[in-house]
Amino acid sequence: MSHQHDDAPADHDDEHEHEIGPLAELVTLRDWLRFAVTRFNRAGIFCGHGLIDSYDEAAYLLLHTLALPLDRLEPFLDACITTEERRALLEVIERRAEERIPAAYLTGEAWLGDFRFKIDPRVIIPRSYFAELLDGGLDPWIGDPASIGSALDMCTGSACLAILMAHAFPAASITAVDLSEEALEVAQQNVSDYQLEEQIELVCSDLFEAIPDARFDLIISNPPYVTSDAMAAIPQEYRHEPAMALGAGDDGLDVVRRLISQAGRHLTPGGVLAVEVGHNRHYVESAFPSLPMTWLSTSDGDDRVFLLTREQLQGS
Repeated sequence: MSHQHDDAPADHDDEHEHEIGPLAELVTLRDWLRFAVTRFNRAGIFCGHGLIDSYDEAAYLLLHTLALPLDRLEPFLDACITTEERRALLEVIERRAEERIPAAYLTGEAWLGDFRFKIDPRVIIPRSYFAELLDGGLDPWIGDPASIGSALDMCTGSACLAILMAHAFPAASITAVDLSEEALEVAQQNVSDYQLEEQIELVCSDLFEAIPDARFDLIISNPPYVTSDAMAAIPQEYRHEPAMALGAGDDGLDVVRRLISQAGRHLTPGGVLAVEVGHNRHYVESAFPSLPMTWLSTSDGDDRVFLLTREQLQGS
């Protein structure tokens, strides 16, 4: 019996025959995860938008790009990645490493707890201590969530906090204000996605200018509060965000000062103002030494969010 030697080329090319580097050498999701973490570490990416470190960034971006559940990495680690998928993974990894684009802008989404929001560079990426405070209904400062009939989210951006307020205070009519019309376009998408058009009203305004007669039981704000020095030194990732949503003058209090001076006239009797100021507690207390502020406890300390009642604001 004669044997035919298989010296002729195969009828089909190996799908990676002409590929070199990651596209040829990285086969499984485990391979790509290791590559992405190394790539991010070597590039020196900054993780300040809700993800802890390069590993979290890599896992999130890979799972999202592959349309896999974001909370289930282990079952897929040894799954092989197709050629088309490899190209998509390499592109998103390189954009994150080279262009320093935050992950949320690459995926078009951001999360606060269990809430997902559509995001793009028209709005700041959601990150706020109010997410955990609203999860507890601002207890004990708001004794009964049903007692909040009207609430305001000032500087709403993507409307993420307005949406959290709608869930925390289901009886409240909520107004969400922003100076940026572009931001409010994104906010409208998120309000519609959560089917909250009847509960949340979006208003384009420079603080209270467009709502001069409005009164609220609760006003919250996560305003711009980055100091001029900090703005000059922020990592490149933050420069993809709208500068007007970050910078607020030499001490970061340009917007906070206006809020404190105006909010008392827009609160109902017993109403509450709560404002997030990041790491600027010392600036706030220096600027307003006579205000009896209460600093709320969060997972990151007791100096990120202050609270004042209407009576405290008007008595100062």
